[in-house]
Amino acid sequence: MSTNAGAAALGDSERVLTATLGKQCWGFMIGSALFALGSAPGFVDWAGASVANVCFFVGAWFFTGAALIQFVLSGAAVVDTSDGRRHIRMEWLSAATQFAGTLLFNVSTAAALNADTIADERRRVWTPDAAGSVAFLVSGVLAVVVLTHTVRLWAPHRGDWWATQINLLGCVAFGASAVGAYVNASGDVVSASVATAGTFVGAICFLVSAALTLPRTAPR
Repeated sequence: MSTNAGAAALGDSERVLTATLGKQCWGFMIGSALFALGSAPGFVDWAGASVANVCFFVGAWFFTGAALIQFVLSGAAVVDTSDGRRHIRMEWLSAATQFAGTLLFNVSTAAALNADTIADERRRVWTPDAAGSVAFLVSGVLAVVVLTHTVRLWAPHRGDWWATQINLLGCVAFGASAVGAYVNASGDVVSASVATAGTFVGAICFLVSAALTLPRTAPR
């Protein structure tokens, strides 16, 4: 391989591995679209639960990739203050909590592909799903706190304000979905309609939030 070709290949690899806001947004948008598809009204009746579970499984990996990029872009974990103390940065903590939540969704959606007992549904599917939903909710609240500190609590003229609020709404919807999906001792869920609707609404919210955050011009 020539030097120029090697340099070009190295450059291509660096571009692929470079964390960018655009990649983050597209990852969340694709993952959200798959979650929305899997929970869309009538989809399970038409395609079957197995296909829906595959949509969730693949979508969760796009979520994880996007959350990892956001975590990398969030910067340092701590900051030094003028009084000599070190404080954990809220932006970093929000991204870290969200990334942890996506990993829990990976566990949950993977287990859902082959869970065939009530115990499996409760321990391997619902438990990590509920924990991931809590992590998302904490992350969403922290993101609002960050925006409030850097901008202000009410700023509807800003796209990032809408993106943050819609993201939090999606986190709340995912939390409601987890509550509805709780599996009782007889193997029934609390509310299949709430579980499905919560997932669908949450996915749409995450998709819209990511679309609002997506850079409008390509980086030079």
